[in-house]
Order: sequence, then C-alpha cells, then structure tokens
Amino acid sequence: MKTNLRRRLFSVLKHALMILVVITALYPIIWMMVSSLRPDGSIFSNPSPIPTTFHWQNYVYGWRALGAPFSRYLINSLIVVVAAIVGNLITCTMAAYAFARLKFKFQKPAFAFMLLTIMIPIHVVIVPQYIIWAQAGLVNTFWPLVIPKFLATDAFFIFLMVQFIRGLPKELDEAARIDGAGHGRIFLQILLPLMTPALATVTIFTFIWTWNDFFVQMIFLTDPKLYTVPIALRSFIDAQSSSSYGAMFAMSTISVLPLLLIFAFGQKYLIQGIATTGLK
Repeated sequence: MKTNLRRRLFSVLKHALMILVVITALYPIIWMMVSSLRPDGSIFSNPSPIPTTFHWQNYVYGWRALGAPFSRYLINSLIVVVAAIVGNLITCTMAAYAFARLKFKFQKPAFAFMLLTIMIPIHVVIVPQYIIWAQAGLVNTFWPLVIPKFLATDAFFIFLMVQFIRGLPKELDEAARIDGAGHGRIFLQILLPLMTPALATVTIFTFIWTWNDFFVQMIFLTDPKLYTVPIALRSFIDAQSSSSYGAMFAMSTISVLPLLLIFAFGQKYLIQGIATTGLK
C-alpha cells in the first residue's frame, strides 16, 4: 500500500516537473507570439503570455516595413535551405558510404581527421573562407552558403550516416555483389532506400540550422535584396531610428511557423534516425 502510494506520488511529481520544464521552455515563444499582437509601447511592460489586445497592424506593417514584401526574405531563405539540404543529402551520404563500406589507404586517419573538424568553431575558418570567396568574386551571392554543402563539409551528418550504415547487415552488400552489382548500384539501390530515417534526420537538422543561421549569412550577404529571414529580422532594429519590436515579433512568428511544421511532421523520423545511429 505504501509502495503504491510512493510510486503514485513520485509519478505525480515527475510529471509536474516535466510540465514545468516544458512551460519554461515554451514561454519565450508564446510571449513572442502574444507580443506580436501588442502595440510597441506595451510589449516590454507586460510579461504575461495571455493576450489582452489584438494589434493586427503589426503584421500588416511588418510585412512591408523593410521596403520589400517579407515574402522575398522567406523565398531567399527557402532557396538557401533547399540547396543546402540537397547538397548534404548527396555528398554526405556518398562520403558516409565510403567510410562505412569501402577500404582505402589512410581510411582511419581520414575518418579521425573528419571528426576533428566538428570541434573547429566557425569563427576560426570564416576569415579564410571570406578571403577565398572574395577573390572568387562570389561574396554577396548565395554561392558561399551553398557550394560548401556540395563538398561534404558537415562532418556531423557524415558521422551520423556512417553509424547508420554500419548498422545495416553486410550480407546485403555481399548478396548484391554476387548478382554483379558494383558500389554504385549497392549504394543507390540497396542501402539508400534503407537509410530513410538517417536521411530525414539530416534533412530536418539542415533545415533548422540553415534557416536559423545568422552569423554566416550576415558575413556573405550585404545586398538587402538577398537578405534571408534572420538578417531581415535584425533590420527591424538596425534600419530604423525607432525600433519596431511589434512588427519584428510579428515577422518572427511567421518565420517560426516553417520550423514548427517540419518538426511536427518529421519528429518520428528524427527520433528514429537518432536512435538507430548509436547516438543514444
């Protein structure tokens, strides 16, 4: 009797703590959405997440406050995100197959060096990268944001898919090789269809990280016509004598919706992909 009571009490406390953590984590997002419906003068004086006013003018004003429809910045971000996803899916999967299934000279040192690049902060390499792209005349274009994705520069995704491929039975490769299949056919027709959870995980992470990227995009994009969503949102404070926080929160709310949608529809593959790659 006492044991059951303790278990119930522990379960109640555990769920109460989890609910508190969720509320704490979601409060900034809820407050931002509610503040997007408040006049600028009452945003920071009211910390309540409960809406009391519905100032829809923030959305109307914010949509064209930067001299162009906000849809332009959404499209720019979408172009960069789609290109980054395609690049990572193509090159990272090929590199992962090479590390997981092929045997070549200096394979282990190359894999170790690839893993070491994960620990290098972007601030260390951004200056050399900028010099290279400037000498190539590609600064203020989308190319510096896209081309590296087609060169398998995201070591984390390579490692993730290497772990996934290593979990697939090698008997599949051997059976295909007996039927005369080469590495290309084994990769495209045997392994790739089985890598759906890992591919979905790479897609979701690439979407979120690229969509939210501010530092790299700010370095390479200076033309307002090429601004992506993070840079455009920053312009609500930079480009105006009096900052329009209501309009900025309104456009921030719109920019968060794609992230919520892709996570809502892809969370099953995301959890499955991480769980089956040894990242437990």
